[in-house]
Amino acid sequence: MATALQSAVRRTFLPRQCYTLVTRSISTSIPSWHTSNPPSTSAFSTEHSIDTTGSDASPSNSPVPPLRLSKEQRELLEEMIRVDQAGELGANWIYRGQYAVLGSDKKVGPLLQHMWDQEKHHLKVFDGIISQYRVRPTALRPIWEMAGFALGAGTALMGKEAAMACTEAVETVIGGHYNDQLRELLKIDHPDIAELRKIVQQFRDEELEHLETAIEHDAQKAPQHELLSNAIKQGCKAAIWISSKV
Repeated sequence: MATALQSAVRRTFLPRQCYTLVTRSISTSIPSWHTSNPPSTSAFSTEHSIDTTGSDASPSNSPVPPLRLSKEQRELLEEMIRVDQAGELGANWIYRGQYAVLGSDKKVGPLLQHMWDQEKHHLKVFDGIISQYRVRPTALRPIWEMAGFALGAGTALMGKEAAMACTEAVETVIGGHYNDQLRELLKIDHPDIAELRKIVQQFRDEELEHLETAIEHDAQKAPQHELLSNAIKQGCKAAIWISSKV
């Protein structure tokens, strides 16, 4: 389940108009990362094509050119995918914890379920990407699951506003993290990376929608909001850095 906060895109105190100006909506269809011929060697170093239709049809007769990346670029992409998969895992368990406490609430429960369903899909997509490219996943999955559930359930037990403050803080960091990744991915010109950019961009937009939802549902009315928010943001940043290494 995250690097520097987005510096030019979205802050929690910005009005919706600013958010609209700096975030670009993309197609609601999410490319499939199924491939009938997964790469046989290390990620981002071989010639292969991506089937974005989800079918088992053969690749086009015109092969996708190999990814000619430096060692630093390959390492950067592998870190990105590992961190993104870990981040979506953590977010999934945060919403699981919140829903366990507040799921029966007629007002908050459906909101949590909607956001949780999107996180489930995000995780499923990144599970596929990490498998396709044979990127080493984080070794700390059990820890992120427990920590995510504890954070989600703990803030939910503090009240609806605290649960929304948790979502606001987490999605601020994740949205900023995705924006940082997009800037790096724009430097690499290859069809595979173009598809990854589409996924990162769409997921970024959905995470920021979660942030907007949290603000609209009284996140900033949580007791000790600033203290709680800053603590959660720092925890997310630490989790991002650790997941990129371990």
